[in-house]
Formats: sequence, C-alpha cells, structure tokens
Amino acid sequence: MSYILEGETGEWEVVIGLEVHAQIMSKAKLFSGAATEFGAAPNTQVSLVDAAMPGMLPVINKICIEQAVRTGLGLNAKINLRSVFERKNYFYPDLPQGYQISQFQEPIVGEGIVTLDMPEGPREIGIERLHMEQDAGKSLHDQDPNLTFIDLNRSGIALMEIVSNPDLRSPAEAGEYILKLRAILRYLGTCDGNMEQGSLRCDANVSVRIRGEVALRTRTEIKNINSVRFVMAAIEHEARRQVDIYENGGSIIQETRLYDADKDETRSMRSKEEAHDYRYFPDPDLLPIVLDQEFVDDIKATLPELPDVKKSRFINDFGLSADDATTLISDVEIANFFESAAIISEPKLAANWVIHELFAILNRDGLSIAKSPVSSVNLGKLVGLIADNTISGRIAKDVFEIMINEGGDPASIIEDKGLKQITNTSEIEGMIDELIDANPEQTQQYREGNIKVAGWFVGQMMTASSGKANPQMVNELLKKKLS
Repeated sequence: MSYILEGETGEWEVVIGLEVHAQIMSKAKLFSGAATEFGAAPNTQVSLVDAAMPGMLPVINKICIEQAVRTGLGLNAKINLRSVFERKNYFYPDLPQGYQISQFQEPIVGEGIVTLDMPEGPREIGIERLHMEQDAGKSLHDQDPNLTFIDLNRSGIALMEIVSNPDLRSPAEAGEYILKLRAILRYLGTCDGNMEQGSLRCDANVSVRIRGEVALRTRTEIKNINSVRFVMAAIEHEARRQVDIYENGGSIIQETRLYDADKDETRSMRSKEEAHDYRYFPDPDLLPIVLDQEFVDDIKATLPELPDVKKSRFINDFGLSADDATTLISDVEIANFFESAAIISEPKLAANWVIHELFAILNRDGLSIAKSPVSSVNLGKLVGLIADNTISGRIAKDVFEIMINEGGDPASIIEDKGLKQITNTSEIEGMIDELIDANPEQTQQYREGNIKVAGWFVGQMMTASSGKANPQMVNELLKKKLS
C-alpha cells in the first residue's frame, strides 16, 4: 500500500534511507583491549588508546573483523577482501583523538539485500554498504548545572554502520526494516540489538517529492533515534514538515536534525556536511585489512539458519500460516522456544499456545521469552496432552495457570489434581442418560426441532463432569441419545 501525503499542489511521496549503527558483540573494543560491558561506572573501561594518550597506537581486534564479515554474509552482501580504515576529521567533544577512525572509500562489506514481509507482499531493500568505525564517548550534561562531564567507556567501541539505499517509502517500511535487520543481527550473534542500551541506533535520511517524480530532492538527516516507534514518528513528522515548506514556496536545506519525542517534532542541529568536508585519508597507523577467500568461506560455513529460511521451514515442515511463522521467527529466542515445544507436541497447536496464551502472560508481566515462567519443554508437554486427548483445551488453561504460578510438570499436575479427561464411552453415556432423564422438557424441545437446546445439554455435561468429559465425545453421544 502506497504511503502518500496529500498537499494542495498534489500528492507527495516520501523517500527514506536509513543508517543503522550496530554495536559489534565483542568483549574488547575495536582498537584496544578495554572491556565493552554495558552499565559500568563512568570511565572504568578506558585504555590509554581510547583516551588518546601520546604515543598510543591502535591494534585491530580480529573478532570485530570476523563479526563484520559474518554480518555481511547474513545480508547476502559482497565481502570486500581488501578494506581500509580512514581518519574522519570532525570534532567530537567526547572523542579524545579529535578524529574518528572509520571506513569510507573501501568498506569491508559492499552491496546486499534485506527482504521485508509487508502486507502487500515482499519488498527488497538494498544495502549500499557496511563499514566499521569506532564509537565516541558520551557527554553528560545532567551531572552539574554549570559543567559537562565526559564518560569515555563507549569511546572506541566497535560499530557497524549499515547504510541502506533510499528504497524505503513509508514510516511503516522503515520500522519493519529495522526490526528485520535487528532480527538478522541477533540470529547471527553479531549485535544484541538493544536499542534502549544504545547498541542499535538509527539515523534517518528523509526527502519528499511529487508523486511520479524520478529525481531525488534535497534530504535531511535525523540523528541518533533510539527506538523503532520514534524512527517511524520522526519520519512522519519530517516528511510532513518538508511538504508544508514546499507547498508554501520554500526550499529544503541539507541539514542534520534531532527528533524531540516529547514534542513530536524535529529541529535543526547543524548544516549537513558532505563526505569531502570530513577530509578522509587512510589512517597511517593501520595497515589495510586483506582477507583471503578461505577466511570468508570458513565464516560462511558457520552461519546459522536465518529468519527467512526458518520461516519457510516452519511453513513447509510444521504447516504454520505465514502470519504465525512471521511472528515466531521475529526473534531468535522466540523461534527456538517454539521449535523446542513443537518437536515434542503438535506444531500448529504449539504455535497457537505460544502466540496467544504465553505471549499474553509475558506481555502482562513485562517479561522476555528468556524469562518465561513456563519452559518450552513443559509447554510442549502440555500441548501434547491436549493433542492426545488426555485433557481438554479448557482444562489445559487451568493447568497452564498452575504452571505459571507454581511451576511443575503438566502431567504431574493433572495426576495430582485429578484433571484427566474422561474418555470412557460407557461413563459418558451413563452421565448423558442421567441428564436426559432429569430434563424431559429440554429433551422434548430438541426432538421437536429446537436443536439449540443441544448446547444447553453440552454445558450441563461439562459442569457435571467438572470440565473433564471429552467435548467431542459428549457432542457425538448427545446427538445420538437425543435423537
């Protein structure tokens, strides 16, 4: 579905490209051995290299190279066997060197593809490049009314900047792109994707043009957006702002803007520099990275099953709907939880229980799947007991509630509380005979054509059996007896 902004002079479309900064999962920084653990006290994870002390030289972390290559392979991208680190000369108040070590002309990863599952069908979004760079530190403005403090813990942490082509056409597509990219990174184990901790941040390049135009107009960049919801809201606001300016005869200047979530607006930060303004040149302290194909092939051989492949397998092997499969593969931990439950039970029923019953509990209590009060094995056992008619779906919900609050194995709970489903034909027939004999008026109504009364009989049977009578057998035997 096209995303079109209506204006007095016509219809406008938005053109979006995203630059996603993903922190590489590594115990050490890109050019030093300092730790990268989140939440440490300020300036406790800083080496002499990170602090830019005189005479200190950077040394490339091989793990970070491997993680970047792994990510590129996961994005179906070209791996450049030769890449170069360059100095990007730009003032960062919290980066002691006075420049950033990044990649420009020769990045480690070239063009790739991310496929989005949109309601109107799949959309392929091009990846222009992935390059590595060091992160800056953090300026703290809320520690003193008159002073700014600097925390260098993040200084030198390895980042992958993943740059998309301007292929996105709506805030919804931009949001879906970030979610899909984050899922791929988590499957690969190259970035944890925690936007709330700053390990995944996004810059959005936004422009608008009259519907049907081919040429791109001037874009603005919205910096450092830290949630999917805010990315979508920022794009929405900025696109409308640009349309209003054009509609009133104005022009857009290329600039960097910030998004204020409290006011739901973007505001100017600085004029946007072009690449040549940064005066890139190869870092004289770092040799080019030269990889051989065997190194790349060895990493490729260790890649896990990625979201798109897993989705196809869930549909083909487990018989899931496309929507259910999409939900379950959205996060690697959810996918693994489901599969662990499905292989010991009935897959489609297991999917239903994970998506509806389990997710409801996790959302209610603010828990991740890793903190689920019910293990995947025990959920699979519960679903298996429904599938083999040991218990009904109604009883299963009672057992599930006990498992959430008290824990335990579902079979043991059923045995201890006497919840096993009644499937003995003679026992159910006896209960039905008693019910029919005790209610001649309702029986006569059914036999005179009021078949709705059958529902009343089923309800009475389930009450009399404390919900333990097999519903299918009750329905079949009731129809036979009443007729």
